[in-house]
Amino acid sequence: MPVRTSRWLITSATVCAALVTADAQAATWSDTFIGYRFGTQFTEPSNPRDVQKHVLQLGHASGHSLGQHFINLELLQSDSADPASGSDSGATEAYLVYRHQWHAGKVFDAPVAFGPVRDMALTAGFDLNTKNTAFAPRKRQLVVGPTFKFDVPRGFLDLSLLYSREWNHCGLDACGLPGNRNSLSFDPYYQLSLAWGLPFEAGALPMKFQGFFNFNGEKGDDYFGVATEPEQLMRTSLMLDVGQLAWGEANELWVGAGYEYWRNKFGNHDKPGVDTDVLTFNLEWHF
Repeated sequence: MPVRTSRWLITSATVCAALVTADAQAATWSDTFIGYRFGTQFTEPSNPRDVQKHVLQLGHASGHSLGQHFINLELLQSDSADPASGSDSGATEAYLVYRHQWHAGKVFDAPVAFGPVRDMALTAGFDLNTKNTAFAPRKRQLVVGPTFKFDVPRGFLDLSLLYSREWNHCGLDACGLPGNRNSLSFDPYYQLSLAWGLPFEAGALPMKFQGFFNFNGEKGDDYFGVATEPEQLMRTSLMLDVGQLAWGEANELWVGAGYEYWRNKFGNHDKPGVDTDVLTFNLEWHF
């Protein structure tokens, strides 16, 4: 693994650990987990081949006196169909997401509720990534906007309308950025984000249906001067609480199946690898 990627992973893991530790000290509730998923039909733009990926995940969600946090760090390892730069081995990617919500009901001591909405929140956060391919992406994204928190019997259902700014990097000589630059600042765009975690029982089986769906508006021209198109990404899973069934500990070990749906990946279109439909095996260990 290149030195740049290794340093980024160490820095990201350190940031995650610090945020989780500091947050846990003042948390009103907390849930931390290590996850794993695997699939064989992932895709990458301009690559006609199916890519096999192993994904390790460190996630943390918690509440505090004014709202809640969510942190997610993923390490994605591709097979040789998605090679690392200058190598026949698969590429390694790291992706970090952080979101913070300030709940109106906690900030003003009275929820902003109407119809099916039980409260509203202000959401802000960022995405960071790096990947050791020849393209060498280094995504930096900021988001902010309102969130509608729907009244569901159990779990959560959130709909956010976010204003987004994104910066990224292209390591290819073919990138047509002016002034021999490798970095691109995309046009501002909106993101419609739906996230859910809904536990339920199927007879005697404790289960949950979870995931998110993001719709990103077009964000101007890409690195080659081609106009981007709106992007859709859904990642969802149906999980069984194996820990509760096997040894009586609820919300400890979950196993299930997932599905990833991606259209116009990163705003790309009219080329191979921009649409993804992949089934995954999913596992989570909560502690």
